[in-house]
Amino acid sequence: MSATELEGTEQTAGSWDDVRDLPPSAKLVAKVLEYNDTLTQSQLAEETLLPPRTVRYALNRLEEADVVNSRFSFSDARKRLYTLNIE
Repeated sequence: MSATELEGTEQTAGSWDDVRDLPPSAKLVAKVLEYNDTLTQSQLAEETLLPPRTVRYALNRLEEADVVNSRFSFSDARKRLYTLNIE
């Protein structure tokens, strides 16, 4: 692969500036993910005390801002694991 092809495959990390204009629920979810490396949506709801629907909305906003990564859980493929992607 050439260098330009590799650039397109690299994932860029977001910054806290990308989170600044998001709703408070998204900021809270981002902070909880900062302190807890990887969590599921239900774990985030427990940690933040937010309703699952609000956590889902916050995660969608964070993913749109490219500050959260998600992947399938190896132990339960029905669940997704979320990690913060901020440098």
